[in-house]
Amino acid sequence: MTRIFDKSRLPSRHVSVGPERAPHRSYYYAMGISEEDIARPFVGLASAGNNSAPCNTTLDAQADAAQAGVIAGGGMPRRFNTITVTDGIAMGHQGMKSSLVSREVIADSVELSVRGHCYDALVAFAGCDKSLPGMMMAMLRLNVPSIFVYGGSILPGSYHGKDVTVVDVFEAVGQYAAGGCPLQELIELEKVACPGHGACGGQFTANTMACVGEAIGLSLPNSNMMPAPYRGRDEIARAAGDQVMALLEANIRPRDICTREAFINAARVVAATGGSTNGALHLPAMANEAGIEFDLFDVAEAFKSTPYIADLKPGGKYVAKDMYEAGGVYMLMKTMLAGGFLDGNCLTVTGKTLGENIDQVTWNPDQKVIYDVKTPIMATGGVVGLRGSLAPDGAIVKVAGMHRLQFSGPARVFDCEEDCFAAVEARSINEGEVIVIRYEGPKGGPGMREMLSTTAALYGLGLGEKVALITDGRFSGATRGFCIGHVGPEAAEGGPIALVENGDIITIDAAAGTIDLDVADDVLAERRARWQPRINDYQSGALWRYAATVGPAYKGAVTHPGASAERHVYADI
Repeated sequence: MTRIFDKSRLPSRHVSVGPERAPHRSYYYAMGISEEDIARPFVGLASAGNNSAPCNTTLDAQADAAQAGVIAGGGMPRRFNTITVTDGIAMGHQGMKSSLVSREVIADSVELSVRGHCYDALVAFAGCDKSLPGMMMAMLRLNVPSIFVYGGSILPGSYHGKDVTVVDVFEAVGQYAAGGCPLQELIELEKVACPGHGACGGQFTANTMACVGEAIGLSLPNSNMMPAPYRGRDEIARAAGDQVMALLEANIRPRDICTREAFINAARVVAATGGSTNGALHLPAMANEAGIEFDLFDVAEAFKSTPYIADLKPGGKYVAKDMYEAGGVYMLMKTMLAGGFLDGNCLTVTGKTLGENIDQVTWNPDQKVIYDVKTPIMATGGVVGLRGSLAPDGAIVKVAGMHRLQFSGPARVFDCEEDCFAAVEARSINEGEVIVIRYEGPKGGPGMREMLSTTAALYGLGLGEKVALITDGRFSGATRGFCIGHVGPEAAEGGPIALVENGDIITIDAAAGTIDLDVADDVLAERRARWQPRINDYQSGALWRYAATVGPAYKGAVTHPGASAERHVYADI
């Protein structure tokens, strides 16, 4: 299909049109680009590809495959790369402080590259946790026609005839500490748990945000659950390259697609899949880029009325490959729309509405992964928002697969994750305790670390639902058990979590959505008068800058005012 574009209305005119841009064009000629190609719209292909981890190893090839689609659609593709921090490798040590910060760096770097080179459209490829929301945040910030492509998940490993993921390895560390897993078995498991390319296979953060990409309308239908090693991923990339040119022709932009109703759809899909609690951090951050008020409590409100219907790990049985074979995200959304849990009028990158896309899907009653909304796994969502005297600014817990929704017990307080993990390894955690890990929030960490090493080790010790764990930090999407994150205000800002002492009774009711510290007001007032802010070890560099600018977790832990304060939109320069 031949498309004609008027470059006088596109950002790339600033680097390619008119006699005054002759020096700029000389750079393109240096790369072997023809005069005809310079006259086309410029399309950025942002890749988070690298050799840091298997999540990212196929992304550059997929971005390169998209070039053919862009060219066929009438554009000139320009691939560039951004960073990632891979959580599975950063987990359990100081490196995890870099993880959430990387989301902002990814969004910023894509913004700067697109602004600096005046690209007219964007196709973004991401594989590991924070790179997905980082790319989508950049799309909404720039507001040029854009499509998000997930690189795909890893295939499950096999150990003694059983499907395994990296979470099994984390939990085996706890079993080893408890004397329940011989060292040789741990070594055997670590060598087979991750058999090749792709992001973690369960409904952890990467796959949760991949589902969000389709639910919110920024990804092509049923494009994101296909595993990374499958050859069909190149066709998805090529289709994205061609379709972004159709969006440019029609001037359909991310903010046309990501309305408040679309964010509610996305939150409901997170709940329906028993997705990562990080979804409640990333959706508000994305909404901030679009100038939409949508915080943790809005996310929790959507969670509250959404059934849990996808039987996915870590709470369930299946991984992303199984969901893909069952029909993917659109199969899930087919039954959700039929049950009245989605707004089908939201626009998507196909140029059609979500409902029109879903109409092309036929419900498969024979698959075992996705339940009909009429017969859900649980009547309410797999993720629940909490609020109470311990967390006035909210907190969040994943309840998918849990057998108990209430917990009350004495606090056991730690001021960093390392101290808590050491106590777990020493087997000094007692059944019935409420473990508190504080000063790990966005400012206090800084960087709001995930606690998978600790939670997995607790499961390995057999304490998974026999203790509760509360933090102003985060949890991996792979975490399971009674684990409450995002407690706000955080300890570094003097929130109630900073005032908890060993032995205080903490009561959590995930059914009622409450989390309370059972300490008298006058006692808390006395403790507050004694409390002193802490100075962390990161007083220079990227982590210092992040701590100096980051906002509260319930608003997405963002570092700038977002679209509500902007004076112009990049796409309109």
